[in-house]
Amino acid sequence: MIELEGLTKRYGEKTAVDQLTFTVRPGIVTGFLGPNGAGKSTTMRMILGLDRPTAGDVRIDGRHYDELKDPLTSIGALLEAKGAHPGRSARNHLLCLARSNGIPDRRVREVLDTVGLTAVARKKVKGFSLGMGQRLGIAAALLGDPRILMFDEPVNGLDPEGIHWVRTLMKSLAAEGRTVFVSSHLMSEMALTADHLIVIGQGRLLADTSMADFIARNSRSYVRIRSPQRERLLDVLHQAGITAVESGDGTLEVDGDKAEHIGELAARHQLVLHELSPQQASLEEAFMQLTAESVEYHAHSGTPVSPQQWGDDWKKG
Repeated sequence: MIELEGLTKRYGEKTAVDQLTFTVRPGIVTGFLGPNGAGKSTTMRMILGLDRPTAGDVRIDGRHYDELKDPLTSIGALLEAKGAHPGRSARNHLLCLARSNGIPDRRVREVLDTVGLTAVARKKVKGFSLGMGQRLGIAAALLGDPRILMFDEPVNGLDPEGIHWVRTLMKSLAAEGRTVFVSSHLMSEMALTADHLIVIGQGRLLADTSMADFIARNSRSYVRIRSPQRERLLDVLHQAGITAVESGDGTLEVDGDKAEHIGELAARHQLVLHELSPQQASLEEAFMQLTAESVEYHAHSGTPVSPQQWGDDWKKG
């Protein structure tokens, strides 16, 4: 379990993390979301004792990171895929970590096999692709067989097979009762992997809820209807107290989860329906809705600014 209480980090006048309080519980995959600059990486670094909090507290199974005797046996983490010394082989990189944390050498062979790097175990890390570096970082996180695992963008550089493997790994680790905390910008992948979400924006907590509740609370659900008897259908819906609005493609939309009721009304009045489909926003749409006011950098569509105009604007400040 990871517990944060009032965790705060300031750099001069800038507050990167602002009084975060939440708990990452075992047995489920907890996704950690936020726009760029939201404070996710800083939060993870403070959990691992790499950055010292300005205020507040963070504990790993009730202890601070620097109180852990052999930290890799308590918490494993992937924060930087290229964190290994480029001149070392994958095997030697893991061997150094194992011996510094009292982990038996045989464990190196086991994790290399788990992540699919056995064939390149004696190759130097400098020749690894980004995806291979990710696999090595995951191997290092698994090395101490810890009860808590933390991953920052674990699928970067991986092909579809590798992404599927990471997803399956996260779920299997959680199913074993471990605490799994994962940060990613790939919303489609997070939607398939995480059970619970922690969402932050500008360093502050925005949501701490299940995946299903997060999407339901931060998005619009509605029913799409298409019928060749559109006018009759509108009359029937109106008489039933149901408001339908016309969309641009000739379909009707009814807010809420009323598909079954509408289907029963249509059948009762012998109306033909060509479409009756409940619609629910994706995780990405719900995330964009919640964090719209917390995005640090906004891109704008429109006429490109010329280099001369850009230079003039820069001089004006």
